[in-house]
Amino acid sequence: MSGLLAVINCSQLVTLAGAQRPRIGAEMRELAIIEDGAMLVCDGRIKQIGTRPKIEPLISGNYEVIDAGKRIVLPGFVDAHTHPVFAGNRADEFELRASGATYQQIAATGGGIRSTVRKTRAASEDELVAAGKRYAEWFLRCGTTTVEAKSGYGLTTGDELKMLRAIRRLNDESPLNYVPTFLGAHIVPDEFKGNRNGYIDLIVEEMLPRVAAEKLAEFCDVFCEEGAFSVEESRRILLAAKQLGLKLRVHADQLSQGGGPALAAELGAATADHLEQADESAIRNLQSAMVQPVLLPCSVLMIGSQKYANARAMIDAGLAAVLATDFNPGSSPVASMLLALTLASAQMKMTPAEAITAATINAAYSLGLGDEIGSLEPGKRADFVIHDCGDYRELAYFAGLEHPLAVYANGELAAGKMTS
Repeated sequence: MSGLLAVINCSQLVTLAGAQRPRIGAEMRELAIIEDGAMLVCDGRIKQIGTRPKIEPLISGNYEVIDAGKRIVLPGFVDAHTHPVFAGNRADEFELRASGATYQQIAATGGGIRSTVRKTRAASEDELVAAGKRYAEWFLRCGTTTVEAKSGYGLTTGDELKMLRAIRRLNDESPLNYVPTFLGAHIVPDEFKGNRNGYIDLIVEEMLPRVAAEKLAEFCDVFCEEGAFSVEESRRILLAAKQLGLKLRVHADQLSQGGGPALAAELGAATADHLEQADESAIRNLQSAMVQPVLLPCSVLMIGSQKYANARAMIDAGLAAVLATDFNPGSSPVASMLLALTLASAQMKMTPAEAITAATINAAYSLGLGDEIGSLEPGKRADFVIHDCGDYRELAYFAGLEHPLAVYANGELAAGKMTS
């Protein structure tokens, strides 16, 4: 490839351009679409966007020309909540849930997160990277070019560092872009049963300093939930992370109302994630500090729950909603942001435009990358996807399909194939 790329003949170039911050309220329906659009890329960066008549005269013989064939072109999806490094899977537990067992019942008998912890501890870093590359291909095929990537299946200092080093290697060795998050506070591991404070001491006094010293994570997350970590325990961990320069995220109000949204607001967290049980008070707390809600409808679907986060109330309150898959081996073995779009519209009553905003530019801002990815604008990284649709609404409407024909990361073909 010459480093010069021209994408022409787009039925809709869905740019999401013009946002200097996350979109809120009615702005979430403004996709800044260029009909009959075209785009120039130079050395992995977007050089110019516009209508086809405006862009085509600027194309010289040095450009590789990609004809989108009257299809839509979008920014690559930004999946802002994933657990993409682990060993094994939990298909057996999926079968148990299909037979009537609940997620909580399976966890109480040693399954759930603990099952994946045992397998991940037994795996080498190389084995985690090999598995992670397989999952990276899944994300890319579904049009995702950036993921937030959590640890949390090691729960010893060595194993958490092993996971984060695997994420760093995946970032170097895969076209997919990874934003690493330390989640040592996922659950209290079995060896600390009856000694919760001992495990929290380990996180605060040993794990976090090592993670920060090796610059292995940008964020620290805590599972603030009944059965995981209390508000007081979460506060101690997050404050320690903040003092070490890590930004904050919080698993909150997934299975019960546990004070996580108020804690996220108090500490200035970037996001509060899940929020299926969040009520009006929780939404007000998030709004008071403009914490971005990260909504995870795929996990609701996959654990057989019926209660989705109240996206409408959050958007109407002026929150910059984000959609993500929660890809993990247990509660959400889903790497498709396309399925998240469908569920957001069908179950959470977000319009397709709002869902796309939540899966691109708003998600990028939640990771501190709003000036780099999430929209198609001059100067930004050329992460874009040619979808086999003529209208952006079809992404959510035609469910269960891999719409992307070609996925580009940093201006290079990362998945699919287009004829020049």
